[in-house]
Amino acid sequence: MNSVTRFILLLALAVPLAGSAQTAPSENSAAPPLSGTATPGINAAGTAPTLTAASPQYVLRPGDVVQVKVYQEEDLTSISRIGKEGTLVMPLLGSVKVISNTLAEATVILRELLAKDYLVNPQVSLNVTEFAKRRFTVLGQVQKPGTYDMPTDESVSLLQAIATAGGYTRIGNPRRITVQRTVNKTNTLLHLDAEAMASNKQQQPFDVLPEDVIIVGEKWM
Repeated sequence: MNSVTRFILLLALAVPLAGSAQTAPSENSAAPPLSGTATPGINAAGTAPTLTAASPQYVLRPGDVVQVKVYQEEDLTSISRIGKEGTLVMPLLGSVKVISNTLAEATVILRELLAKDYLVNPQVSLNVTEFAKRRFTVLGQVQKPGTYDMPTDESVSLLQAIATAGGYTRIGNPRRITVQRTVNKTNTLLHLDAEAMASNKQQQPFDVLPEDVIIVGEKWM
């Protein structure tokens, strides 16, 4: 075989080898993420999911949606909205009255009911997944009379409620405040002096309750 023939043969063998080297994937190249996957703890929008949480001292009220979980008893997991009568519905127990109890107190009630007839030392947890709307109304001599939402898990004082409504008008009288309140289906009128409350820092704040109607009177002309 002469030198020219050997050169052509070597060139023919080298071309396929060069092509295969160019198409081999690099060890350092990262594969693209699969469509539809997400990092654990992150939702499809790329943000961490938010969970509603209430403190153990949160007082349950009609309209709250409560999730009940019993450790190692998946069949007893339930989500129920507290009805107007103040009860939630749970497997085995049926309707249980929890209204006006704190989250911690309601947990004890359910645990004791389950332990009484059904389970040995049940471990119960409660969480509010949706809070009922709480509102108060401010009328009379304020800058922005109307109905306002209360914070989810916080109290609102009388002075804060008036400030939310924009404060007093020019003829608003902080010494003539009337609060219309319904307790156990009984209407009550409370006459309060907001000026005295504002000046006495040691006085316990007057807390507004859901559905209270606050009326600011006029100054005597």
